[in-house]
Amino acid sequence: MRQDVPKPSPAARHCSGLARRVLTIAFALLILGLMTWAYATGVPLASDRYGLLAFGLYGAFLSVHLVAQSLFAYLEHRRVAAAARRAAARGPPDAATARSVALTISAYQEDPAYLRQCLVSARALVYPRARLHILMVVDGNRAEDLYMVDMFREVFADEDPATYVWDSNYHQPWEPAAAGAAGEGAYREVEAEDPGRLAVEALVRTRRCVCVAQRWGGKREVMYTAFKALGDSVDYVQVCDSDTRLDPVALLELVQVLDEDPRVGAVGGDVRILNPLDSWVSFLSSLRYWVAFNVERACQSYFHCVSCISGPLGLYRNNLLQQFLEAWYNQKFLGTHCTFGDDRHLTNRMLSMGYATKYTSRSRCYSETPSSFLRWLSQQTRWSKSYFREWLYNALWWHRHHAWMTYEAVVSGLFPFFVAATVLRLFYAGRPWALLWVLLCVQGVALAKAAFAAWLRGCLRMLLLSLYAPLYMGGLLPAKFLALATMNQSGWGTSGHRQLAANYVPVLPLALWALLLLGGLVRSVVREARADWSGPSRAAEARHLAAGAGAYVGYWAIMLTFYWVRVRRLCRRRAGGYRVQV
Repeated sequence: MRQDVPKPSPAARHCSGLARRVLTIAFALLILGLMTWAYATGVPLASDRYGLLAFGLYGAFLSVHLVAQSLFAYLEHRRVAAAARRAAARGPPDAATARSVALTISAYQEDPAYLRQCLVSARALVYPRARLHILMVVDGNRAEDLYMVDMFREVFADEDPATYVWDSNYHQPWEPAAAGAAGEGAYREVEAEDPGRLAVEALVRTRRCVCVAQRWGGKREVMYTAFKALGDSVDYVQVCDSDTRLDPVALLELVQVLDEDPRVGAVGGDVRILNPLDSWVSFLSSLRYWVAFNVERACQSYFHCVSCISGPLGLYRNNLLQQFLEAWYNQKFLGTHCTFGDDRHLTNRMLSMGYATKYTSRSRCYSETPSSFLRWLSQQTRWSKSYFREWLYNALWWHRHHAWMTYEAVVSGLFPFFVAATVLRLFYAGRPWALLWVLLCVQGVALAKAAFAAWLRGCLRMLLLSLYAPLYMGGLLPAKFLALATMNQSGWGTSGHRQLAANYVPVLPLALWALLLLGGLVRSVVREARADWSGPSRAAEARHLAAGAGAYVGYWAIMLTFYWVRVRRLCRRRAGGYRVQV
């Protein structure tokens, strides 16, 4: 006879939670201390006679980290494949048993070509038609924004689509006289009896295909409108951006993950690049995206703690989402209402409730990425802002999840600072061979990571991912420090393709970083020119310099030749099928 297991008392749960918090903090401090000690002391584990070829404790730590991350990612891919076989044995869901889903699309000044691809792909999703609702919310209700409403009406013409141009949105700014203690920039929610609000909610909850154009308010306002208008009318909510093309089975694969495990609150899919051959920036981004999702997030998914469900392709349990909707929308940082980092904060809110977040590579979409360096830099700066801000919030809930979540957050959070310190130290105090040796090690690690990705994906072109390392150290690294200094400044950033305004602010830290490195390089060159190179150690260093420089130049020659022969040639051959001019 089965006996009921008694539930722990509130006092026992409180003590257990407190103990987990203490242990998690101790574990985080231990990782922080070990990393700092290993980096600061520079203990060599192996070295040659003159200390020129040295491998230290910190390098060993990072190597073990990469091996472990790759192993867990591989195991997660095997787990996903096994789950797919179980789902195939059950067969596809039918209209009677399938969960109801609302696909929400956030749109803002989107390029018509990308928007049409998005809507056509949404229409082609493989899912019981009666259980799928499609809702697009346009951020802007002026005449120049209504082409998106017209396109929605055109694509879904035979679905009896409903469209509504709302002269407001769910929130209105306070009048200055009434704001009082609310302060500048305060807002209030519109009344429940507001005619526009009632009309929007009635359409969203009764019609299958709906498009709403509302007063401009930013992406979070757009997402809030979709979530709020849906209420509890559906089981799951899928998020999607207007520059995203969905794979036909993308939604079905996401739904299967949530159906299989009630402890999973949200799941994300594999985001590929829609325009990989537009430029070298978009090409390297396409490789970096693949590793970010299929190695890094796959590893996190193995431990049920994916740190960010990406905006182009994610699925949430609606009953949980509705519980933290207001808190998510009203998020503030340093007294400023947050209008970016929407997807990462949605994920963090789900993690804060103790629910797991997962990733599946079987669900796929294609999204546009910046093809110009300046726009890419603006995008990365914006994403880095949300990363640092959400890192602080995420730390509050480490104790509710696997220790890997704590470990990886500490390692990834410290990594940019250690890299910056290493580069500056080498340029100002290091000898020529030390600088070249670090560059060789960086490229070697990058090549090893790229080789694993090439094996996992079955695509030799992934080897070119190793070229991303200089882009990280020369471009992304200083952008991260700008993001850290301007975390409370908001805006749409790179969103909105019809009017692309040049934003040169992210270039300033790059210029400062370049000046710092140039100053250190000049100082080192002058110092080494005056040094005595007649000793045996200096002679050995000169030989190492010649061999290392030859290897480094040879590596770049091979990789660039591979890029121009294999990638640029394919670019010319496939240009008509891939490229969309923005």
